[in-house]
Amino acid sequence: MSRAEMDALGWDECDVILVTGDAYIDHPSFGMALIGRLLEAHGVRVGIISQPDWQSAEPFRVLGRPRLYFGITAGNMDSLVNRYTSDRKIRSEDAYTPHAEAGKRPDRAVTVYAQRAREAYPDAHIVIGSIEASLRRIAHYDYWSDKVRRSVLPDSKADILLFGNAERALIALTRRLAAGEPIEHIRDLRGTAFMVKPGWLPSAEWEEIDSLALDKPGRVDRHPDPYAMEPAQAQQTADRAQPVRIVPAAERVAARRAKREHQVIRLPGYEQVQDDAVMYAHASRVFHLESNPGNARALVQRYGEGPGARDVWLNPPPVPLSTPEMDFVYDRPYARAPHPAYGDARIPAWDMIKFSINIMRGCFGGCTFCSITEHEGRIIQSRSHDSIIHEIEEIRDKSPDFKGHITDLGGPTANMYRMACKSKAIEQNCRRLSCVYPGICENLDTDHSSLIELYRKARAVPGIKRITIGSGLRYDLAVRSPEYVKELVTHHVSGLLKIAPEHTEEGPLSKMMKPGIGTYDKFAEMFEKFSRQAGKKQHLVPYFIAAHPGTTDEDMLNLALWLKRHNFRTDQVQTFLPTPMAMATTMYHTRKNPLKKVSAESEVVETARAGRIRKLHKAFLRWHDPENWPMLREALKQMGRAELIGNGPNCLVPRHQPAGARPAPPQRKPDCGRPASPGTSPHRRATGRPASPRPKSRG
Repeated sequence: MSRAEMDALGWDECDVILVTGDAYIDHPSFGMALIGRLLEAHGVRVGIISQPDWQSAEPFRVLGRPRLYFGITAGNMDSLVNRYTSDRKIRSEDAYTPHAEAGKRPDRAVTVYAQRAREAYPDAHIVIGSIEASLRRIAHYDYWSDKVRRSVLPDSKADILLFGNAERALIALTRRLAAGEPIEHIRDLRGTAFMVKPGWLPSAEWEEIDSLALDKPGRVDRHPDPYAMEPAQAQQTADRAQPVRIVPAAERVAARRAKREHQVIRLPGYEQVQDDAVMYAHASRVFHLESNPGNARALVQRYGEGPGARDVWLNPPPVPLSTPEMDFVYDRPYARAPHPAYGDARIPAWDMIKFSINIMRGCFGGCTFCSITEHEGRIIQSRSHDSIIHEIEEIRDKSPDFKGHITDLGGPTANMYRMACKSKAIEQNCRRLSCVYPGICENLDTDHSSLIELYRKARAVPGIKRITIGSGLRYDLAVRSPEYVKELVTHHVSGLLKIAPEHTEEGPLSKMMKPGIGTYDKFAEMFEKFSRQAGKKQHLVPYFIAAHPGTTDEDMLNLALWLKRHNFRTDQVQTFLPTPMAMATTMYHTRKNPLKKVSAESEVVETARAGRIRKLHKAFLRWHDPENWPMLREALKQMGRAELIGNGPNCLVPRHQPAGARPAPPQRKPDCGRPASPGTSPHRRATGRPASPRPKSRG
């Protein structure tokens, strides 16, 4: 963090200097600490530059020139998601900054930091990574500028991009650079992307395939029967017939795999997807179909035309870490505290997770609005019980303000721990975008027994008084294990449990790839039953999204009526935020559905883009707020549902406005059209609470 620390360690230079847009917190929930400790374990001298002033290159010279490379990240969050709400309003706080001070990182921080580092040391290698770089590795729709932007690689001028959870690639890259290998020769690492000249291939055995040959946008023509022959041809063929050799299935699969390992798919170029919604949706569809590490092929995308054209090459995604590898990463000697330079400054993100533990990574849910899958992948990577219990003991023994309460044993999802495909061969060849939609795959092992055992072991650790689960629960998996639901409800709920039905209507749910509301009802029954048995008053906190692609005004009205029937009052409401590369973002931008074959004539996805309609959808979620009643009254009249205005039990909003409430804004007929021109993280969705009783909630 400083030259003084380097001097104390006796270093004349750093091998690697990591740059982050977050405050530096030495805890495994923060990517900078995790990567720094991992490099340290391999003998690398690591320096950290945290939240540098990007107005000049001077702050990037504070630790000198790195011997190997600058590692540039925006931090734990995308810098634009961090700074702006889903309505494009600037946030007043930054949870990853001391004192929650806003404005301590630039927009598109990866690009800005990389440019400043290059300015500071023109001959230094620049390696970019983190979720911001990962989600911008190809041409992508950018919600904040309302246009399709280039890959972050040509804009940042970085030498190489590491996407996803890139521990293996990072260590391999570092070792090879330390051995003197030129960075421009390192082209074979999974989970990396880089710029190459048009037509470049790793070797002569590689072949390029146009994505249009795999999934051509347009109408589906009847294919001619390749075995159909004229009678004379049939007789000639019979005369030349040879014995047929039946190729064993394993041999066929191996041959197909070997061929795919030397294929690269050419996506439509930046100039194509920039101007053509169908081609953008097609590229998104192909990209997501090539996301399984077991069968994904390399991808390439053209930028520019003529002599100055360049290609962005993406190697297949990284192979998930094994349990021993996960344990190694999380068992490093973390200080589990912010850097001493911050003194007693409050850092909200640290306060939230200081006593929580990551037990796994990845998510096979495939929710189209979520970026976890694009970044961490669908294959679950789990730590061992021993590693997790060791971390609990570390918190107990080394955290001076620990009072015995572990606030989470979770990850992207609370209850996917150690879940996997029943067959490795099936897993490696699977092309599904979700293991749980439209129904739970018959090949998915949904056994919760290892997680139940972990909970029981964790509760038995001396000094641990309470363990609650803070991560969101996948309730369609949980209902398959009543024993798990009972264990959870009896011992690990703090009065409120977060779950995410997201909506009640089939239209938006089908675009989200989420289960129907009937599964929620089944889980709610189990939750209430086991809460009663435990003698506890506990409540579910359902999360919902407003204005998601595929959502009509009628869908939001039906959701509001469902909320009223169930006596739910949502507090913090999440309006859909289109994040780069998510499939729902493709729907938002193109009004096409990439979950199916795309064409100019294919399904049109209703898209709430205008600010007025997005506010209306949000107002439906907060039907109980008097400030929303004028807007809702006007909308209900225009929808022909004026019978829902009044004081009866079946009405949604009262007929008269209470004194002191905000007056009605100028009205305009709501619609779902796209105007000529145009929050919170997608993982921080709506927070609801029962209308009565109303327990205290952090939201």
